[in-house]
Amino acid sequence: MNIVFMGTPDFAVPCLQRLIDDGHNVTGVFTQPDKLKGRHGILTPPPVKELAVKYDIPVYQPSKMKDGTALEMLKEANPELVIVTAYGKILPAEILHFPKYGCINIHASLLPLLRGAAPIQWSIINGFDKTGVTSMQMDEGLDTGDMLLSAETEITEEMNAEELHDILSSLGAQVMSSTISALIKGELNPVKQDSAKSTYAPMLSRDISPINWQKTAKEVHNHIRGLYSWPGATALLGGKTVKIHSARLSPVKGAGPGDIIEKDKRLIVSCGDGCCIEILTLQAENKKAMPAPDFLRGNPVIQAKFE
Repeated sequence: MNIVFMGTPDFAVPCLQRLIDDGHNVTGVFTQPDKLKGRHGILTPPPVKELAVKYDIPVYQPSKMKDGTALEMLKEANPELVIVTAYGKILPAEILHFPKYGCINIHASLLPLLRGAAPIQWSIINGFDKTGVTSMQMDEGLDTGDMLLSAETEITEEMNAEELHDILSSLGAQVMSSTISALIKGELNPVKQDSAKSTYAPMLSRDISPINWQKTAKEVHNHIRGLYSWPGATALLGGKTVKIHSARLSPVKGAGPGDIIEKDKRLIVSCGDGCCIEILTLQAENKKAMPAPDFLRGNPVIQAKFE
C-alpha cells in the first residue's frame, strides 16, 4: 500500500520505522520545518526527518497546511492512505479527504478521554491508573473521529511522563500496524466516540509548573511526575525557584501545606491533606539536578517551607 506518514518528534519515530519494516511503500514523509536549537542556534531536523532521510524517503516540510502548498505536495506523493502521529499541525479538509482511505491518526490515549495535545502528561497529572493508544479515522474535529483499534497499558505509581511516553510510542507502532492490516483485509469496524465522555488534554506550558501545596500528596506527586521532564514542576524555596524532578509518597505525617518536615538527609514536605511527599531529585536555578541529600548539603534549608 502507498502510504504517506506525517509526524515530527521522537514519539512518531517507531511508527515510521514499523511502516518501513512492514514493507509498505512510504511515498513521502511530512514533518515540521527544521528548527534552531541550543545556545548556538544550530538548525536541527526533526527526528522523523532523520529517519526518513536514512531510508531515502522524500521529505516534505510545508510551513502552512491551508494555502494549497501542502496539498500539491501530497498529490506528488500520491498516497492511498495517510498515517498521522504527533505531526503538530491541523490538516484541512482537502488533505483529510484526498487519499483513498483517508487519514488515520495514532493518538496517545484511550479516546474519547484526553483529546488534545498532551494526553500522556495529563493522564498522569489526572491520576489515571491506565491509558493507551487509539487509532482513529480523522475528521475535521479535534480528535473526534471514529475509533478503529486501541491497546492499553498500566500507569504505575512511580512512572513519569517520559517513561510513559516511551511505552506508548512503541505501543502506537503496534496499534498502527494492526490497524493497517485490518484495513487491507476489510476487517475494520469504526466506532463513533461518545463526546459526552470526552476529556481534554491541553498543551503544556510553564504556567502550570508551580506546585499547589494545598493539594493532596498524591495530587502533588502526580503533578511532579506528569510534568517531567518538560516543563517540569517548580516551587519557591527561600524566595528562589527550584525545579522538582522526582519524588515519592511518604508515610510521614505532615503539618501545614508546604511545610518541610525533614531537612537533613531527606527532604520531606507536607501537603494539603496532611500527608507528605519525599523529594528525591531537584534543581536550583542555574544549577544541575541533584539528589536531595546533595542539594541539602550545598543549600542549607533555613526557611522550612515551600511556597
